[in-house]
Amino acid sequence: MTRPPKSPPVQAPAPRVLPRWVRQRAGQEDAESAIFSAGGALAALDPLVRSDDPVGALWRKRLALGAAAAVAALDGRREGEAQLRDAVALTRPGEDPGPGGRMLMGWYALGEPRSLRAADWPARLPGYFDLPAAPLTPVLRDLGAALVGRALPLRFAAEAAVTVLALGPAHRGLALWQADALLARALGWDRPVPLLAPHLPRAAFRLEGSAWLAACAGAWGRGAASAFDLHADLSRRAVALRAAAPALRGKDAAAAVRALQTEDALAAQAGERSSDRAARRLFDRLTALGLVRELTGRPTFRLYGL
Repeated sequence: MTRPPKSPPVQAPAPRVLPRWVRQRAGQEDAESAIFSAGGALAALDPLVRSDDPVGALWRKRLALGAAAAVAALDGRREGEAQLRDAVALTRPGEDPGPGGRMLMGWYALGEPRSLRAADWPARLPGYFDLPAAPLTPVLRDLGAALVGRALPLRFAAEAAVTVLALGPAHRGLALWQADALLARALGWDRPVPLLAPHLPRAAFRLEGSAWLAACAGAWGRGAASAFDLHADLSRRAVALRAAAPALRGKDAAAAVRALQTEDALAAQAGERSSDRAARRLFDRLTALGLVRELTGRPTFRLYGL
């Protein structure tokens, strides 16, 4: 009896690579070149944005943290990523995380499908950025209705940011949030990605017209390239964590592995079936294996993440 031929081994998909020309051209100064290179970077990012990989939730939260820290620096505040993360992660449910925590929660919210519902903007967004609602309501309502038929996403999103910036310097964070949201809508993404804020220099806010458009397009290009690299890093870490999961001890080990792939930071605390001590042992083990990082450097009130 003839044996059937063996099936060839299944090859793992090749890792995505950002084209070299995109990296080389990212951040071009003139508007035409900046838009071209940003378009290439956003096109490379598009499959990651549309993927249903659970790491996408974590990815957006890490990008949101960077955006919130950038806005805090832009506003002259002292909170860095660690302080902003603490404000949210260490606040009990129902308690006020403070201005920095509310702003970070606003950037977290950008990564949710609900952030594209323009009807919700007047009620939700002012509170995240500690802004009075009355002057913003007509502006946000008009922006939500203005996108229909737009053919140039980068230009429209950059111009929309100018509309919000006209309300004053205190609105810079909201303007950057709004620009990322409107860009996502124009590109047909079902959830935005925070890209603009960490890569737009302070000096750009003094620019107008094509110079402003060039600055925003260059920042979106750099932001997309940086987001692409972050997604690759988190994906590698998630693969390693999943590979080690079957050997982990602990009643809530599987739940912790799942949560680490979607949450920016977790405390080692009691789960549904395990104690605080068991949770600490699990996270200490994951840290020793190099699968998880301790994010605070503190001996107590520690937080862990990929």
